[in-house]
Amino acid sequence: MQILQRDSLPLGGFAGLKEHRIVTDSRVFGARKNPQASEGLGNFVYLADARFQPHGETGMHPHKEIDVISVMVEGRVSHEGSLEHGTSLEQGHVQAQRAGGEGFAHNEINPDSSRNRMIQLWVVPEESGRPAGYHYYKPQNQGKTRIYGGDKQQQHSFDSHTLIDIVRLKQGQSIDIDGDSLHYITAGKAEFSESGQSQQAGDGSLVRANKVSITALSDCELISVTLMQEQG
Repeated sequence: MQILQRDSLPLGGFAGLKEHRIVTDSRVFGARKNPQASEGLGNFVYLADARFQPHGETGMHPHKEIDVISVMVEGRVSHEGSLEHGTSLEQGHVQAQRAGGEGFAHNEINPDSSRNRMIQLWVVPEESGRPAGYHYYKPQNQGKTRIYGGDKQQQHSFDSHTLIDIVRLKQGQSIDIDGDSLHYITAGKAEFSESGQSQQAGDGSLVRANKVSITALSDCELISVTLMQEQG
């Protein structure tokens, strides 16, 4: 088990936001990768924990052949761009944008006079040249909500063998995760048990584990990245 603390990494940013880049995968970032940051898992290659300044914005910028998932932890953002222009991403909600071969441009704006907090994740699609697309999610208050990945037969989320879930646990609740996994805690504190060893981690911690049991020590929320298990 490995635990990486957000606050052990340098604070960077651009335009109207400040962020810690916690996952920067070498396959995408190459020599630009911060060696202190974590590698990804499967096709998941990037995670940033960002705070927009009051009325700050990213500025309009393009993406191509990348899937961009935004998890609104505190506050809200207004979304401008070529996909679902005018949508407001509210606290606790998630948007997933597939750039595909046609690409998209977007600008995320903090409409409020206080700072907010948003987690952004990138996943490389398994097939290039796919059409652009958009999903919006309101994760359930307890349990696990899939926001990315799955087979091509389902329409709930963008298909991929890399799976991303929002996991919300009440104090004392547990969940078991098979296989390799990455978990980023965005609220509360949990105990992670792997191979008879246990460690505690709280908000701002990235936990890499294999076949782990997670128990909430307080009400907590995690972004969990796993890999689709082969059938048979």
